[in-house]
Amino acid sequence: MIPDPKGYKVLVAIPGIEEKTAGGIIRPDQLRRQEEVASIFGYVVSMGADAYQDKNKFPNGPWCKVGDWVIFRSYSGTRLKVEDQEFRLINDDTVEAVVDSPAKIERAW
Repeated sequence: MIPDPKGYKVLVAIPGIEEKTAGGIIRPDQLRRQEEVASIFGYVVSMGADAYQDKNKFPNGPWCKVGDWVIFRSYSGTRLKVEDQEFRLINDDTVEAVVDSPAKIERAW
């Protein structure tokens, strides 16, 4: 069921937003949904065949690989859900950074 990205697209899975904050405050459903939509983190699931193949644009090679956690601009890409898991199809040049884990990083509002 998971889409197979084509061309220069990168498929990233968006982590779910916890119902409670670290301090135990319950986040309302609407707020959790807004945070998911504005998410800046994703787990690279797969890449299209042309992702990072443009040697002029990516002279040092790919910016990320399958299995990386990446940061990208909020609201970027095509959003979709498959069985309650949100995904985004983003352009290869949308990736801004690779991180070990998004657990200790949060989006600044």
